[in-house]
This record gives sequence, structure tokens and C-alpha cells, in this order.
Amino acid sequence: MVQPSMMEQQVIDSFNQSIEAKMNAGEGLVYPIVGSASLIVEALLSGNRIFSCGNGLSSTLASTLSYLLLNQFRIERPGFAALCLSTDSVLNTGLSQQTNFTEIFSRQLRALSHGGDILVTFSTNHNASNLVQAIQTAHDREMTVIAFTGPGDNNVSALLTGEDIEVRVEAQDPYRIQEIQLLSLFTLCELIESQLFGG
Repeated sequence: MVQPSMMEQQVIDSFNQSIEAKMNAGEGLVYPIVGSASLIVEALLSGNRIFSCGNGLSSTLASTLSYLLLNQFRIERPGFAALCLSTDSVLNTGLSQQTNFTEIFSRQLRALSHGGDILVTFSTNHNASNLVQAIQTAHDREMTVIAFTGPGDNNVSALLTGEDIEVRVEAQDPYRIQEIQLLSLFTLCELIESQLFGG
């Protein structure tokens, strides 16, 4: 039997570690994901909007959520009102330069959001000041917050109220956290579509 090379074994190990991390996280995320789907469905049925944001690689998760809501996941359907606050590089770099990096999301929320809208944040342990400010602004605007977090996001977690939901991944590797958050995001979108369109 031919033994795998070191690089081949590294690939196999990476996939196995990813599977193990997802298996360990799955049961603990059931209720937060189901609760998040229910919140978003209720908001969309009431004519409200879903805002999302994150930094770095987490911004890709925020953008993916907005894309899947605005376009579709598995079902061809009308688009949902969703906006990612992280994707406009001109806007965000300009706001960082002229105001403050901490306010790049909160300033947009103050201009665009209304009570009843939902803010979805993504982080993997960074306690980013702009996410903290965004959550505070969302609460000031009477919005509900869904926060995807890692074990080090204590400043974010501390701001959440009983109306909010935390989808917390208890893993140490930030890339494993993002893998689990992406799977959670796909599952969330599938639940939303099945609730609204019976898919």
C-alpha cells in the first residue's frame, strides 16, 4: 500500500480537522441558528431590512449573507432587502480617513436603518471596535442584533441583550471558526427560504 506524502497527509488532516470541528460545534449551534432564522423571517415579513458587516475575511461572510438573501440560496424567489456595510471600499476607506475607523458601520446604520431592521455581525475573536460601535448604534435605532462570534469576542457578547442572538463558535482556530460560520450561514439561509416558501 502506497503511503501518502507529507503534503497529501496534510490535506487529509486538514479535512479531518474541519469535519471534527463542525461535528463538535453542531449541536450547540442548533438553537441560535433556528432562532436567528425566525428573527429574520419575522423582520422580512414586516418589511424590514437585514444589514450585515464584518472585518477582513469576516466581511466576505457578511457579503455572502447579503448576496444569498438579495438573490437566492436554493429556491428561485423574489429578493429580500439585505445590505452589506463592508463591501463599498470607497465609502469605508473614506469614512475611515475623514471620521474614524470605529464608525464606518455605525455611521451607515444611522443613515440607512430603521427600527425593526436586523444587524448581523461576523467576527472570529477580534472584539473589533467598529463592530462594538455598530451594535450600540443598532440598539439605539431599536434594531435586533445577530452576532456570529468566536470565544474571544467578549466585548461584542457583553453588548447583546435578551432580544439579540449570539451564534458563538467555541473553537480556537479562526479559520475553523469561519468555516463553521459559513456552514451556519448556509443553514440559516436554507431555513429562511423553507419558512417563507416551503422549500
